[in-house]
Amino acid sequence: MPKTLIEYVASKITGQAAPAQKAAAAGNYGGTNSVGRYYQYVEGTARNNAISVPTISRARDLMASVIGCQNLRMYTEMWNGTNMEKVYIAPRSWLRRISPSVTNNFLLSWLFDDLFFYGAAYLFVTSRTADGYPASFDRLPFANVTRRDQPGPVFFGPSNELYFAGEKLDSANVIQFLSPIQGIVYQSSQAVATALKLEKARYRNAASPIASGILIQTGGEPMSGQELADLAASFDAARESGAGTAALNEFVKYQEQLTSPDKMLLIDSATFQAADLCRLTNIPSYLAGIAVGGYSYVSNQGARLDLWTFGVKPYAECIASTLSMNNVLPNGTYVEFDSESYLSAEYTMREDMTEMNDTNNIGSDL
Repeated sequence: MPKTLIEYVASKITGQAAPAQKAAAAGNYGGTNSVGRYYQYVEGTARNNAISVPTISRARDLMASVIGCQNLRMYTEMWNGTNMEKVYIAPRSWLRRISPSVTNNFLLSWLFDDLFFYGAAYLFVTSRTADGYPASFDRLPFANVTRRDQPGPVFFGPSNELYFAGEKLDSANVIQFLSPIQGIVYQSSQAVATALKLEKARYRNAASPIASGILIQTGGEPMSGQELADLAASFDAARESGAGTAALNEFVKYQEQLTSPDKMLLIDSATFQAADLCRLTNIPSYLAGIAVGGYSYVSNQGARLDLWTFGVKPYAECIASTLSMNNVLPNGTYVEFDSESYLSAEYTMREDMTEMNDTNNIGSDL
């Protein structure tokens, strides 16, 4: 299998090649028989290399926390004479526990992880109710699934040729989530590869001692290497002892070095690359600790709204819309995230009112 640019750069940096994929063993392994055998699951080399970059890790964690901490709810639509009105209904049994083995917080966060890095994600139907609709699911990591009719990285629709651990799956039992945004390990692999190289250069420079100055012999008989080392050592010893004055003869000149830690650690380059990765991951730069103009003074509510609007919403809509399709729910019923509770600022307003009351009461007994 050809390497992505991220995998190639990471292998050059670490000196380790990506592990070779083993063929599926015959018998009870592969396909449906491998679902739930977690020792076979992997997340993929390209994904693991990309998340080692702090900015990407920050963006992923911010958006995963939003999706993983929201509840799902079901509704139907009714015409009220003017427009379609949502009517919330009792949820199906799996809505609060999609997978019997893990929490929704865990499963939805890692479902988003596959959408974020690869642009597609999968749930396998492990049981069904009497009416034939799914009752429980298990996540299939994207790196373990092969789409033979659509190799990607852009997917044009659900695949009918899905292979898991080397064996074909019945696509009717696989819920396929297709992200509206191409996976970041494919769409801007150069930006991630540059960040990996920059991180390697910063690590190398951080381990290198910075000389504060150079002693240069300008005349006289050339000193040997040992004599030069002794001269530098005596100069360092005098400086470390707190001596305020250093003495040099006419044949030795001291030249101060202009290299500083911020130049050695490539601070400006790292800041630019972090901002570039914010553009890649679609989060506002200030959420990654990069001050940008007026965003330096954004409210808590504004930050939540920006994160939801620019970063999280496309993925949340992808998950909710896929779970609302007729292969998951009866026609006319839908699933959505309870985003209002996340975007609401009521609890913030209550805290602000409490602080104001406490401030107003200061000195009232005097």
